[in-house]
Amino acid sequence: MAYVKPEVVVENMIHVGAYKANLAVRDILIRGFLSGALLGYATTLAYTATVQTGTELVGAFIFPVGFVMIILLGLELVTGNFALVPLAVMEGKTSLDKLVFTWSWVFLGNLLGSVFYALLFYVSVTKMGNIFETAIAKKIMTVTEAKTIGYTQFGMAGIITAFVSAILCNWMVTLGAVMALTSTTTAGKIVAMWLPILTFFAQGYEHAVVNMFVIPAGIILGANVSIYDWWIWNQIPVTIGNIVGGLTFTGFALYLTHGKREL
Repeated sequence: MAYVKPEVVVENMIHVGAYKANLAVRDILIRGFLSGALLGYATTLAYTATVQTGTELVGAFIFPVGFVMIILLGLELVTGNFALVPLAVMEGKTSLDKLVFTWSWVFLGNLLGSVFYALLFYVSVTKMGNIFETAIAKKIMTVTEAKTIGYTQFGMAGIITAFVSAILCNWMVTLGAVMALTSTTTAGKIVAMWLPILTFFAQGYEHAVVNMFVIPAGIILGANVSIYDWWIWNQIPVTIGNIVGGLTFTGFALYLTHGKREL
């Protein structure tokens, strides 16, 4: 049967987490780099669709193409690892040291791939810095400012907002990675993972790896945002929120109710 029962899905989550924790640095960096770039592609595709149609939901419907490519190719996205690798630690199939090691290298790979795509996108969309008044460039700059200085006017409440938005985001993103395990067919995996990814993007929640592309791209294009604004008002609180959301509401929650181990 194409459908995989939840108990088996949780077992597979543990195995996948252990596999990811034991990858070599070279593989982590290459797969992380590709994931960052592919998610950048998906983001610009989604924003292009939004600009062309004037409807945010159209862009959200298209965005999961990047996530599908990442999952089907077995690449590394740090936000997904936030839910899977901790389960392998809990089951004794890897160590806490390897968890930190894996998360760190995947984060770096995602960051490098995202910024690399941002640079190439800048060259393409501005014709080597000659044209800046395009609709897609304006869209990215607007999003960049909303995700950073848009929070500054609220002070600590702004940081908490970014943190909570990140929790809500990665609850869905990690669910997308898990939903891909609920089917043994390619078509089934695509449909299953599409649903939660569309859900998070349509509501504008904060995703650490998407922001690794959007914010640097916005800065390069001329948004009124500094590197400090990027990391303090977004990247750091969003990464922490993504960890909490994925680990707690997908990883631990499914493990507690469907895992064989009794706690």
